[in-house]
Amino acid sequence: MADLHLEVITPEGIKLDERVDEVVAPSVNGEFGVLPGHLPMLAALNIGLLHYTKGGKSTDVAVGTGFAEIIGDKALILTDRFITRDKIDVLPVRERLKEVDGKLERWEGEPDDPERLELVEEEQWLATQLELYGDPPPPRVLENLRAADFSGVIPELEEEDQGDVEEG
Repeated sequence: MADLHLEVITPEGIKLDERVDEVVAPSVNGEFGVLPGHLPMLAALNIGLLHYTKGGKSTDVAVGTGFAEIIGDKALILTDRFITRDKIDVLPVRERLKEVDGKLERWEGEPDDPERLELVEEEQWLATQLELYGDPPPPRVLENLRAADFSGVIPELEEEDQGDVEEG
């Protein structure tokens, strides 16, 4: 069938130009799928795997942040990063991921510091490459929960709910 034109463009140029049957892309709000005849759409991309199907064969590539524009039967992906499985050099990726994870674990600055956010984005990119390769790292949650103040929230809820409890 292959009625959908998929084009992936990075600052270095066109990285993928294929006629495909279907595309599934990672957006900031979760994955979305595109088939031929899709309504026009613009979506912000997140770092992750881009899946496309052509002639019954599914292919995955890794993309960075950017935008997807769907118009007619064309899916245009503008992204800052792109890599295919065969271009991944696993050992340097794992070594760099270990370095980045160490920096994030020792981070003592503000959670929204641009330097930290760059490290988080790099960590996501490295982990996505390993996922594409077929050997993803274990999931991690590094958000700084110390910034949230939960004091008094639970006791207030418990006090409000006590009046609704029936004794029997």
